[in-house]
Amino acid sequence: AEFKQVFGRDTGGLIHTYRTEDAETIVVSMGSVLGTIKDTVDEMRDDGHRIGVLGITSFRPFPLHLVRAALHKARRVVVLEKSLAVGIGGILSTDVRMAMSGLHMPGYTVVAGLGGRAITRKSLHQLFRKAEQGLLEPLTFLDLDWNVVNKQLARERSVRRSGPVAENILRDIGTVASKIA
Repeated sequence: AEFKQVFGRDTGGLIHTYRTEDAETIVVSMGSVLGTIKDTVDEMRDDGHRIGVLGITSFRPFPLHLVRAALHKARRVVVLEKSLAVGIGGILSTDVRMAMSGLHMPGYTVVAGLGGRAITRKSLHQLFRKAEQGLLEPLTFLDLDWNVVNKQLARERSVRRSGPVAENILRDIGTVASKIA
């Protein structure tokens, strides 16, 4: 209320729901990809799929209670991420999982758009259908070319290096990182 008095408009809230009233599948995301997800949801709704979108507009502080309230009637939740934190997975899905604590439904994390790749409606259609069928892995990378990834991993395994990479580089260029006196 105070924001509206000062700026003459509402903030729009911490979350936005789209077609979630009767949704069995709710896709949670944030940022620019929401438009593409909403278009995909509209197309899938036209084909009879009960799917909706929860857009997060405030990541910090994370609106745990609002997210939980928006998701509690769904049968499954798909969190579409555009980033990945090594060791914990998607940063958004970590907080969504906290909001889902105690709710007995599958939750999936999908990392998409890595390296600036486009996130297409065609790929989203396939992804959301897999989620409906229970065929998604808990962590999925959308449109990732695993052949390229596996070639790079094989290349790294074939070149044995000991010690931290940074120290090896310094040693290669003739700079001493530290000296014991």
